[in-house]
Amino acid sequence: MIDAYRAGVPGNGKPFPDGSRMAKIHWNPKKLETFPAATVPGTLHDVDFMVKDSKRFADTGAWGWAVFKYEAASGRFTPGTSADAPPQGNDAKCGFACHTIVKTRDYVFTDYGSR
Repeated sequence: MIDAYRAGVPGNGKPFPDGSRMAKIHWNPKKLETFPAATVPGTLHDVDFMVKDSKRFADTGAWGWAVFKYEAASGRFTPGTSADAPPQGNDAKCGFACHTIVKTRDYVFTDYGSR
């Protein structure tokens, strides 16, 4: 996926190749104690995954999604549920509804940050 980003995907109109994978870590924001105007990562919220496989996920733009919520009390991850905001299914289609608004970007919101 990094090589595809470096080649200009998705901004160049080309799709990510099969086998592309992405992980995204969501943190609950908190104010920095020493500089309250700044927001920094606080506690872990969840971890999301995307994998591109045009055979397995043909009905969801070739992508499969997963979300795992972090439970601080137990230190464990659990699959997202329909009670979450936004609701998450317990299958690989859980991210498809939200990601349809970026269909022209091959269903990917995230840009690659260049250095």
